[in-house]
Amino acid sequence: MTVDVLRRPASAERQARVAVAVLFFTNGALFANLLPRYPQIKADLGIGNAAYGLAVAAFPAGAIAAGLAAGVVIRRMGSARAAVAGTLLTGAWILLAGLADSVVLFAAALFLAGAMDAVTDVAQNAHGLRVQRRYGRSIINSFHAIWSIGAVTGGAMAAAAIALDLSRGQHLTISAVVFAVAACVALRFCLSGPEAEAESESEGGAGVESVADPAGESGPGSSGEGRRIARPTPGRRTAYVLAALVLIATAGTLVEDAGSSWAALYLSGSLSASVTLAASGYIALVGAQFVGRIIGDRLVDRFGQRTVARAGGLIVVAGMGLALAVPTVPGTILGFAAAGFGVATLVPAAMHEADELPGLKPGSGLAIVSWLMRLGFLLSPPVVGLVADAAGLRVGLLVVPLAGLLVLLLAGVLQPGRRQGR
Repeated sequence: MTVDVLRRPASAERQARVAVAVLFFTNGALFANLLPRYPQIKADLGIGNAAYGLAVAAFPAGAIAAGLAAGVVIRRMGSARAAVAGTLLTGAWILLAGLADSVVLFAAALFLAGAMDAVTDVAQNAHGLRVQRRYGRSIINSFHAIWSIGAVTGGAMAAAAIALDLSRGQHLTISAVVFAVAACVALRFCLSGPEAEAESESEGGAGVESVADPAGESGPGSSGEGRRIARPTPGRRTAYVLAALVLIATAGTLVEDAGSSWAALYLSGSLSASVTLAASGYIALVGAQFVGRIIGDRLVDRFGQRTVARAGGLIVVAGMGLALAVPTVPGTILGFAAAGFGVATLVPAAMHEADELPGLKPGSGLAIVSWLMRLGFLLSPPVVGLVADAAGLRVGLLVVPLAGLLVLLLAGVLQPGRRQGR
């Protein structure tokens, strides 16, 4: 075990890491190419705000509808092929959404694009975690950082296409083809073989025992059989941990959504910031989150998922809690930055732990966490909006420090430092 962890990754494993990074980049860039086209699509379809809002909600709805099927697709196709197939189909449906001549077709294309994006998301994370196991150290956060770079690149591509007066068909065709080619090339360098890694099989029951009893505690003089009877059953333990992981991941998405949906509105409305300055709230959150993901792998390797998550939750509670308690424009921007930095590793951590849970088929835990996490994305905006209408947006944004508090309470299900117990 120690030799596997300390050895340098082979050339094939380094190539697989680059290939997975390409898949994350393309996934971030594809949908980001469509977002700047939304105002033009809305105007061309001649629809009001209500119809537009329902139409664009079709994307997360499609992701939720198809999310649980991702595990089945991964087991049948393999995580790498599933990720690439999902990328190709996502690009095709995004192109159709851009060319839609009716709100029904637009919503239907977004629904299917969201469904394929959900499969791609789970599959690329599953393959990234396979590569991480080969490396013997955390690298999953770097993939999520690459996704952020892809999203920025996709938005810049769309802005350039609009500036060059390219039609939506021309622009989105170029985007779909470029990223389809990139994904197909990446597939050649992904890991081969079955999803269930040989190393997990060689560990036998020991791995299951360690999850069932993370502290490794048992009564003095008790036999191995007696310890199994005294412990909670693996199924019950797995269900508890999976529920906690879903809440941790959802806490991360709630903070992200608060920044994207409400930061500019709160700064410009409640705090009377200029329109330009109001945009800094979301930029600060995303920028700090990117930094957190770049350094997150080294922090996880040194301190463990549990400590990093708890520290992140504390940063969210303290940073955004203080910003809401003493509302100023600079303090609020710093508060959103603290929140973004604090949640940077939460979703990758939850996905990693879910993929390692015993008693589940390959990809199932990952699919469940991803699916319910997206449900949080769908529900959080109306919930915050209802609270804001009743008590003000400042009260509605208490969801951010509350999410940090939730992480502090549940982080115990995450793995401690790698050096512990060795």
